[in-house]
Amino acid sequence: MSGWINAINPLNTARTEADARRAARASALAIFLGVLWGVWGVYYMMTDGREIMDAAMAQSTAATPEMAGMAGAMTSIAMGMGIAMVVIQAIFGLVQWFKPNIVIPIIFTILVAYGLANMGLSQFIGEEMRAQMNVPEVPQWQTILSWVVLIFQLIMHIAGIRGAAALGKLRQS
Repeated sequence: MSGWINAINPLNTARTEADARRAARASALAIFLGVLWGVWGVYYMMTDGREIMDAAMAQSTAATPEMAGMAGAMTSIAMGMGIAMVVIQAIFGLVQWFKPNIVIPIIFTILVAYGLANMGLSQFIGEEMRAQMNVPEVPQWQTILSWVVLIFQLIMHIAGIRGAAALGKLRQS
């Protein structure tokens, strides 16, 4: 267990190939955490979040009557895209677990950083817009947990980058 704790630490330097592989696999664990959070998100969209999504779609299509009939289809497409993203993410996680490399952790670090910036911006300007549009809010616990998951993923992906870089150096020598 202490090996995994050291592997997740982005400031730790891997000295052996096993340590480097474990650190590179920390990125895979972060991806699997994202898969679990994505599965929860899809479930939420299919149940309680459906009301929020329907209200947002109705608000965005209210200006054009031609688009109003497409709101249901757009909601279904959004759910399908959510499912597809979870599956694609799971595939990347499996690839990173079985063949650790540096490219996947870099890509996911960028995506997680984008997600953090997007959430920060939506928290900054979102309250006023939600009040104007009269859209139901996402539960506060879900927002806080999203922040925690993204920050934890960022730390693990940085560890994955360092581990994959060390793994590459150790294999060359």
